[in-house]
Amino acid sequence: MIKITFPDGAVREYAEGVTALDIAKSISEGLARKILAASVNGQVQDATKPIYHDASLKLLAWNDEGGKSTFWHSSAHLMAEAVESLFPGTKFWVGPPVDNGFYYDMDLGGKQITEDDLRKLESKMAELAKKNEVYVRKEVPKAEAVKYFQDKGDEYKLDLLQNLNDGEITFYTQGGFTDLCRGPHIPNTSFIKAIKLTNIAGAYWKGNEKNKMLTRIYGVTFPSQKELDEYLAMLEEAKKRDHRKLGKELSIYTMNDDIGAGLILWMPNGTVIIEELEKLAKETEQAGGYKRVVTPHIAKENLYHTSGHLPYYADSMFPPMEMDGEKYYLKAMNCPHHHKIFDAEPKSYRDMPYRLAEYGTCYRYEQSGELFGLMRVRCLHMNDAHIYCTKEQFAQEFKAVNDMYLKYFKIFGIDKYVMRLSLHDPEKLGQKYVNEPELWLETEELVRNVLKETGVPYVEVKGEGAFYGPKIDVQIWSAIGREFTLATNQVDFAQPRSFKLSFTNKDNEAETPLIIHRAPLGTHERFIGFLLEHYAGKFPVWLAPLQVKVLPISDKFMDYAQTVLQSLKNADIRCELDDRNEKIGKKIRDTELAKVPYMLVIGEKEMNENRISIRRQGKGDAGSKSLDEFIGEITAEIKSRKSE
Repeated sequence: MIKITFPDGAVREYAEGVTALDIAKSISEGLARKILAASVNGQVQDATKPIYHDASLKLLAWNDEGGKSTFWHSSAHLMAEAVESLFPGTKFWVGPPVDNGFYYDMDLGGKQITEDDLRKLESKMAELAKKNEVYVRKEVPKAEAVKYFQDKGDEYKLDLLQNLNDGEITFYTQGGFTDLCRGPHIPNTSFIKAIKLTNIAGAYWKGNEKNKMLTRIYGVTFPSQKELDEYLAMLEEAKKRDHRKLGKELSIYTMNDDIGAGLILWMPNGTVIIEELEKLAKETEQAGGYKRVVTPHIAKENLYHTSGHLPYYADSMFPPMEMDGEKYYLKAMNCPHHHKIFDAEPKSYRDMPYRLAEYGTCYRYEQSGELFGLMRVRCLHMNDAHIYCTKEQFAQEFKAVNDMYLKYFKIFGIDKYVMRLSLHDPEKLGQKYVNEPELWLETEELVRNVLKETGVPYVEVKGEGAFYGPKIDVQIWSAIGREFTLATNQVDFAQPRSFKLSFTNKDNEAETPLIIHRAPLGTHERFIGFLLEHYAGKFPVWLAPLQVKVLPISDKFMDYAQTVLQSLKNADIRCELDDRNEKIGKKIRDTELAKVPYMLVIGEKEMNENRISIRRQGKGDAGSKSLDEFIGEITAEIKSRKSE
């Protein structure tokens, strides 16, 4: 008998060779019908794969990340089976799951896939799925695998086999399709109920432009048609909310080839948003006891050797510049500069915790193919800070940072979020991670305990920590359910030692601090990109570049309109006057399209009664008020930073 430990700590005994699916059935038939895969000792595998030793087990369904990725990987195989059926002789390269579905790269032998073909393939996939085809895993000796694909004349799979040895090779078969694959896969095709092939693209074999161009077909599948319909509706809404489209329409930012790829030019409207975000951050950080600093955009090479970023992070940094016999790098991160500020003057335990904050400008060399609007850029402005604290202060400081996140979530109307606790991989110590195994375990447990105590939702992910310590990546969801990585909160036990940072403790001895790296609002670039999509460009009043537009019905009322405008400006309300010779209907429509929160319509009645008629963006007529009353209300709304 073997012992199986479940996520809640419960332990049950089963016969050797039991499968996760058998275990699910022993709990309930209803549960078994939902299980797509299993996490055994942290590794995702087939739910039908036998388990021979004591193990921890998590059963994975559709809403689990591992279950969903297995579902989509299996769907890629189903699509390949459909392609092979309709286009015999097709050769396949790789077909992985991605964030929203799957793709498969294939050599169609010169044939062209059309949109009509995608619809035919969808029908064929649905037909095959209904056959309840089982995904069968088979371990294959290398010689047998090589012969199989030599007989098929498949140079792509033979290339993959070059780097595999006996004991590492598995075939998966469903229906009439067999593929070289590590897996895992869902039990059978009947789970796949709704199918949409979304796009056709070209992809060089192995990503090398010198190689042959393959055809890449993207798709997405769901366990029900309802979920697919909801997803497609979300995609349509996402197109309307695309930050690149809205950024141009609302004159938020622009880019120019003469400036360079991934380098953002913030226009006046975007700069207003930046300044409001910085104002919020500065107020919050001042209340939290932070000291503001400013650091240069470049530094000598030696600084980044001391920090450890060279060589760990070299691929993401711009090449060095040589001056006066020294190499200088564009700053890719603010932390080494902050460490030097901490070290500039002696510190005692009375100075701790010592919190330094900066909206620092950093430069990251993102590959050209990875650049994407505001989400992946080469110059970024980061809401950065570093907290130097004692081990005893760590929990309180880390919790305070998490509380800051929660405050921001409330302000921006972010209802769904999760903290992603990224841990080290023990097998990569000294390569990807600083070789301090005991410190890794200790600091990971410190972070884990804080998360448990504060009750925030979190998940743990192995192998994604920073090179100097565990970190939290904050995942948030927009109003339409799109997921974004907002910011990070990191623990650092390595750099304090590298920089020989210390403070004098109560026993008059030198002690090394812990460092917390945190950036609750991330970067201006990514966060404003998120906000554009989250609000669909309809920013709350406090954040809107233009808060009020004054719309006189005709030139006869221009003097009163100017008086209204000046009163608004005197109250520090961002406003403009539409003095065009246009009908009021057009002025209103244009202001609606510009997504200005408030319109003040000025006509004869308003002028004679010393009042204004108010229209709210997207809501229409909001009645008539005195100007003083309106100014009082909008000022209160701005001050409260309401999310809508």
